[in-house]
Amino acid sequence: MILYVWFVIAGAFAGVSAGLFGVGGGMIIVPALVWIFTAYDFSPDVITHLAIGTSLATIIVTSISSLTAHNKRGGVRWEVWRKMALGLVIGSLVGAGIADMIDGKVLQAIIGVGALLVALKMLFLSNKEQLGKPLPPAGVQFGAGTGIGMASSIFGIGGGSLTVPFLNWAGLPMKQSVGTSAACGLPIAVAGAIGFAWFGKDVVNLPEGTIGFVHITGFLCISVASFAMAKVGAKLAHVLPALMLKRAFGVLLLFAGSQLLLSGIGVL
Repeated sequence: MILYVWFVIAGAFAGVSAGLFGVGGGMIIVPALVWIFTAYDFSPDVITHLAIGTSLATIIVTSISSLTAHNKRGGVRWEVWRKMALGLVIGSLVGAGIADMIDGKVLQAIIGVGALLVALKMLFLSNKEQLGKPLPPAGVQFGAGTGIGMASSIFGIGGGSLTVPFLNWAGLPMKQSVGTSAACGLPIAVAGAIGFAWFGKDVVNLPEGTIGFVHITGFLCISVASFAMAKVGAKLAHVLPALMLKRAFGVLLLFAGSQLLLSGIGVL
């Protein structure tokens, strides 16, 4: 029962983060699941991949909740989403296959470095909104979707840490960047979770109650909690000033990135 409580706590925090920052919650869920699975003596060989696959599965539910809340407030630019969606799916499937060949600790360290770089950009570089800037060509949006989907699937995130800065650079206001990012998390999560379930189906040292690299109980507990709390985060996102939202997003990534990097290199 204590294991389930930890799943619920992780899901609640991830849900608020998903709605507030436009991330799928993976930046919270992956480190949390790595810690939980380690504490419960799961095989070290599968911990990171199991955390990533389970995270992607939960992001399916979180993204639906978050994008629905943002869409009601006009925060999702669907014409941008449509140009990125196919690339997101292709990239996510390819990313799942790549992740299957990479050591878990290496995955943690790489995504930690990436999160830290994005955090520094959000905190210290100018991100002035360019409301009159034309959107980049459809090919650029598709290419960005492919790259974002691949990286997101490898690391079990909804892509917000990459999608939000890209959309902000492309000329979308911060609140629309967050809302559209939440919508982009859905194709990433669906394709990525299917990929991790498939590539993990023949792994022999997985714990009971899994489908490939997806822990079913963890998925259910985290999904219920994150679904409810994502709506709370989305409401806050439309109340807080854009600058405050960027800084809070940067602080979140700074914390998550440091944790993943230190764990990946064996310090934690």
